[in-house]
Amino acid sequence: MENLEYRVLLFYKYVTIENPEKTVEEHLKFCKEIGVLGRILIAKEGINGTLSGTVEQTNKYIEYMKNHPLFNNIFFKIDAVDGHAFKKMHVRVKKELVNLSLEEDLNPLELTGKHLTAKEWYEAMQDPNTVIIDARNDYEYDLGHFRGAIKPEIRNFRELPQWVKQNKEKFEGKKILTYCTGGVRCEKFSGWLKREGFEDVGQLYGGIHTYGNDPEVQGQLWDGKMYVFDQRIAVDINKVEHVVVGKDYFTGEPCERYINCGNPDCNEQIICSEESEQKHMGSCCDACRLHPRNRWVIKHGLTIEDVKRRNLELAQTKEIN
Repeated sequence: MENLEYRVLLFYKYVTIENPEKTVEEHLKFCKEIGVLGRILIAKEGINGTLSGTVEQTNKYIEYMKNHPLFNNIFFKIDAVDGHAFKKMHVRVKKELVNLSLEEDLNPLELTGKHLTAKEWYEAMQDPNTVIIDARNDYEYDLGHFRGAIKPEIRNFRELPQWVKQNKEKFEGKKILTYCTGGVRCEKFSGWLKREGFEDVGQLYGGIHTYGNDPEVQGQLWDGKMYVFDQRIAVDINKVEHVVVGKDYFTGEPCERYINCGNPDCNEQIICSEESEQKHMGSCCDACRLHPRNRWVIKHGLTIEDVKRRNLELAQTKEIN
């Protein structure tokens, strides 16, 4: 891990913070002083963040947190990388670390699912009476997921409770496992499941990231790549075998490359090859290609006439096929 010059830190902790605004101010000041970049959210219920920096810079941040009265026992997930994974440093106050839009909020320090180690999770997944719920968004699942995991048809985490209520019969009498990238979403979601009356609920402690770095399990039974919220976009998890599950948005062929639609008002994340990106002008549909502020069109110096002509060619190709 120390061979590369830079590292990414992924971390969270549910802990009562009396003055989030003051904590944000102090945190941002220190982060800028040492030169780390990334995103940190601070709420009255705790902290959730991802940072990138040199080994020296990230060590300074870890030491700072170890000496902080609220964060001294925080668990850091660490990845070695070849450069910064972020362009800026943001520390912001949020109402809650993860938004489940619950009428009655839930404190994971008081109620949460059982923490499972990587080995325990690996074994539990293979129990025939187990159902695995992916607690992430659909575009994260599409890039990679645990084998056999259920994909909730949701675009945002806050839609998950309603989806569970609509599909409750699938989970009754079952052992429920749930997972997310680093663990912060599952802490609250698994607690909500228990409050809803599901008795046997387990969560992957440390999330997919920790599972992929476990020396014994080595990410087995994970297919595809893990979506991450930084410039890397996708990282490998399964160290034993690699199964591609992502599909090109346009062709349906195996693919693990994400782009954002060129229309800034759409910004839809789509999986597509470089060939598909060129052919479809970095956009998800005809309307987005014709958007006056389309980033891909502007970057490649195309005129509106060029776009209309290429759209027509695409339409004719579809008719032939």
